[in-house]
Amino acid sequence: MQIGRTLAIPEITAVIAAYEAVWNETDAANRMALLDQAWADDGLYVDPVSEGRVRDALDAIIAAFQKQAPGAHIVRTSGIDQHHHQIRFSWSMVSADGSTAIAGIDAGELDDDGRIARIAGFWAEPPARE
Repeated sequence: MQIGRTLAIPEITAVIAAYEAVWNETDAANRMALLDQAWADDGLYVDPVSEGRVRDALDAIIAAFQKQAPGAHIVRTSGIDQHHHQIRFSWSMVSADGSTAIAGIDAGELDDDGRIARIAGFWAEPPARE
């Protein structure tokens, strides 16, 4: 591994686009094909209510999200910030009626192949400073 390696913008944009598409794909086989492109073999996903390691676990989290919020979709709302193997970007969950239900930030890490090895999803703005 090369210290400080940064993927070229087209490469990282394609990986994040596939990851975004995963959340919006309702066909399980198509979703798994997208996960193969974007997600590391032993990738870890965590958010305030979910945690899963490996593609099958993330696939189950996404299927549950789609069942809980039919017609909702995820849209990336920022550019991709990257240094070394670290990434972050903002997103919104858009309800079936077109309203923004949740906005958040994903922060993560890429593996040596450029796929996502870890994502920690944060919902809404950080809390106010006490």
